Amino acid sequence: MEASSWDAVRKQARRLEAHLDDQMIAYRKLVSMKSDGSEDNIESDIERSLKQLQQVNSQMQTWVSSGGSEVLSHTLTRHMEILQDLTQEFYRLRSSLRAKQQHTSLLDLRDFDRAKFDVEEPSDSADQVLLREQAAIGRSTGQMDNVISQAQATLGSLMTQRSTFGGITTKISNVSSQLPTINHVLSSIRRKKSMDTIILSLVASVCTFLIFIYWLSK
Repeated sequence: MEASSWDAVRKQARRLEAHLDDQMIAYRKLVSMKSDGSEDNIESDIERSLKQLQQVNSQMQTWVSSGGSEVLSHTLTRHMEILQDLTQEFYRLRSSLRAKQQHTSLLDLRDFDRAKFDVEEPSDSADQVLLREQAAIGRSTGQMDNVISQAQATLGSLMTQRSTFGGITTKISNVSSQLPTINHVLSSIRRKKSMDTIILSLVASVCTFLIFIYWLSK
């Protein structure tokens, strides 16, 4: 492949990238608007352009693999990054559009069901009154079930707390039963410390007295 072929392929890549930029701008505007069915055509065009750009990048990659310079390798990397960015942006916009279409479809279906019910059931009919009463009873039953569930959960929590407090009380009782022994040990230690202090005081006094006697005898 000659240099002129490389230039031609690169120009083709630039042209496709510019075309895809225009397509993405139009597609982005379409996503922000209410769907009218025209998104299918532009999505097909964008997918076709992305596929063509992928083929052109493959041709440039073949050129680089056959002994192209480092500059050409950097150029190819840049074109591949542009293709990746365009592809990711397209998938993101398409996912957003699909979510929007699904949301609109659910709203339309809910409105249709409500209108159908209004047509089939007159507002003053006895059947509708019975349905409303049945629905009210169902809601009340559901609320009672929720209250019972909450009460059961509260009871379980209280039982757990009671068990915990019982364990704490047992530990406190055990410690209290051990306090006399601990107090006895502490008292023994204090008595021994007092005895040692007295002995040291007596020894110091005797030594002082002996030193005083020795000093007088000189």
